[in-house]
Amino acid sequence: MKNYIKDQIKKSYETKQDIYNNEDLLNKIEEVSRLCVELYKGDKKTILAGNGGSAADAQHIAAELVGRYCFDRPSIPSLALTTDTSNLTAIGNDYGYDKVFSRQLEGMGQKGDIFIGISTSGNSKNIINAFISAKEKGITTVALTGRDGGEMAKLADIALVVPSESTPRIQEAHILIGHIICDIIEKETFGNGVG
Repeated sequence: MKNYIKDQIKKSYETKQDIYNNEDLLNKIEEVSRLCVELYKGDKKTILAGNGGSAADAQHIAAELVGRYCFDRPSIPSLALTTDTSNLTAIGNDYGYDKVFSRQLEGMGQKGDIFIGISTSGNSKNIINAFISAKEKGITTVALTGRDGGEMAKLADIALVVPSESTPRIQEAHILIGHIICDIIEKETFGNGVG
């Protein structure tokens, strides 16, 4: 069993090594971070959504921004569309589950916001619909995906595609990327920058 555990850890750091060596993906992470830093110079916000484990990642990243990541500073506006059960169940019941995020974006998204849709496959219909609604409102879209990026990568303004076919490895990398973005936002906005 210990060898199995070590093998899982090895697969996780191999995925991260692939990201480390992927200049295109690193450049896109930097681009998203810079866009978010610019966004927070004004009165706009980041909005996140995902399904299942990706819903938890959306909430986690939003909480790092609203609360704190590494040090005390003013709250940063970020919203996870996965947290309001009344909205989710009402929209799901009245319009269908495919509309649970797009309908919320129609009401709460503003031109100049950034929407980060999270899906390991890149093919979650409700995130795809949210991208369509976001584009109609002038909201920048970021896909946080894996595998080949799916439909989301084709629709997004920027696609951060983790180079893996494994859902657990993709999800582990998503939270790493989310943490890096939060760290850069916090340091560039309220600290001494990242160098």
